[in-house]
This record gives sequence, structure tokens and C-alpha cells, in this order.
Amino acid sequence: MIMMKKITLACLVCLSAFTMESFSQQISPTPDQIKALTVEWEGERFPDGRPKVSDEYLERLKAISVEEAWGILRNKGYNNQFENDWIILDDNEVMTGRAVTAQYMPFREDVNNLVKKIGKEEGRAQSGGTNSWPIDGLVDGDIYIADSYGKIADGTLIGDNLGIAIQTNSNRGVIFNGAVRDMAGLSKIEGFNLWIKGHDPSYIQEMMLTTINYPIRIGRATVLPGDAVLANKWGVIFIPAHLVADLVINAEFTSLRDQFGHLRLQEKTYTAGEIDSRWSEKIKGDFMSWLNTKSDLPMSKAELDAYLKDRNW
Repeated sequence: MIMMKKITLACLVCLSAFTMESFSQQISPTPDQIKALTVEWEGERFPDGRPKVSDEYLERLKAISVEEAWGILRNKGYNNQFENDWIILDDNEVMTGRAVTAQYMPFREDVNNLVKKIGKEEGRAQSGGTNSWPIDGLVDGDIYIADSYGKIADGTLIGDNLGIAIQTNSNRGVIFNGAVRDMAGLSKIEGFNLWIKGHDPSYIQEMMLTTINYPIRIGRATVLPGDAVLANKWGVIFIPAHLVADLVINAEFTSLRDQFGHLRLQEKTYTAGEIDSRWSEKIKGDFMSWLNTKSDLPMSKAELDAYLKDRNW
């Protein structure tokens, strides 16, 4: 464990230092570096090392509110995982997926030349711009997350052609601390959505891709490759992969408590003070009886039983 902590610390130091030396090695971290960065994840991983949160949990995340997810993360000490104030293509959709991150910076000739050189050595596409590189590696369930430092004019990371490629590869969309172009064309791509800071008719220029699948900042949130993403009209939550299972079951149980509380308040069975404070044994018993009558629980009976066994009322 001590050795792993040393590896993780060394990896973090390496990832945070955007130096010529680090660029001379790779555009993306190695699988081992991503494993060190996400050491608390014990489940399945992608070949690139990213945690592979299950499709089941991604689907269940869609029913969880931003407030529920935020509160659980906050209680665990993760205070910087939320960002709002987005332009959304379809704000009726809830999008969940696994983060693929990319960092963009203002253009600098020597660094850009080095990035292209390394990309060529790594076998990345040489036709078109480097802004296609993060898209080439997307797989089903991925969400392309990019920090382009909020640049709007001349900072458009994609148009409809790259949008089609993103949707085809990932069946998802994008979240950019930056901009896109051709909103009309993007709006016609079935199954594609976006959360962005702006849009502009200009083409991308005077900016450059620097890294893929390193930690990035999106507004006031820190995002790691493989984070689970919950995006809806109210904002975006980035959930560390190792916390997803616990967050989902806790949020689902909280939602059930709320449903029960609202019902009993409407029936005038209990007062607001009784529902909003620590429940009495009578209310707990009533709640458990109500749970046993529900046929549409969001979790399995086994999951619920295991959760209740350790539940501290």
C-alpha cells in the first residue's frame, strides 16, 4: 500500500506538470499511470486503464437528481465535482457515461510541433486537426470531456462532422468548457447531445490539444478519466468511479424515503417536523411496511436488504 501511494503521488506530480519533458513521452498516460491515478477503483478496466463503470449503474444514475449526487459526494469530502451554467442542445435529456478527458491550451508553436511529432509516433491520425484525436479513441458509453479554457470565438472544438463521429463511436455527446460550431447541424444528429459554454461560427484556431485522459478542470470541478458523468438541465456532476455504486444505492434509498415522506405528509399521517427530523420507531416501521408493498424498487431486493443491514437510522 505504501508503494502504491508513492506511485500515485509520483503519477500526480507527473500529470500536473505540463512540461516539455512530459510531452516528449506521451499524449496520454499509460494504462499503469491511469490505474495509479484511480487506485481506489477495484472493478473492470478498459485497455487504456480507465475504470469501466457498469452500464447498469450508468442507467440507474439517470434517475438520480443533481442534489442527491452532490450531497453524497459532499459528505465524502468531494466538494469540487459539480459545474453548471451550460448551453444544452436538448435539455430534456439526461446523459450519463464514462469520462474521456482532453486538455486544450492557447497555441504555442514549439509545443504544438512536439505534440504533433509525438502523435505521429503514437500512430495518431495525421490528416485533419489534432482535435480529432480524442474522438478516435471513444467507445460506446464514453463522454468526451474537454477543457478549452472557456474560449468561444476561434475556440470551436467540433462541428457537425466531428459530432457525427462522436455519436457513432460513443452513442453519447460532449461536455466542453468551451465552444462548438454548426449548432444547426449538430442538432440534427440523432442520439447526440452537448453541454457547452458557447457556440460560434468561427473555426478552431490559435489553440492546441496538449493531452488526452489526464486530469482536467471543468469550471469548478476536477475530472479524471473514467469518472462517471451525470448531466441534466440542472448541471453536471463528475463522480469518481469508485464511489458510483455506493452513491447510487444511497441516492435511491433517499429517494424512496422522500417518496414515503411526501405521501404521508399529503395524507396528514405525520407532521412536517416528524418527517424532517430523526424518525421514530413508529415511522420506521411504517416505512418498512410501505417498502414491502412496492413492486417498482430501483434496486434489487438483495441490494436493499444488504443496505438496510448496515443502515444507521
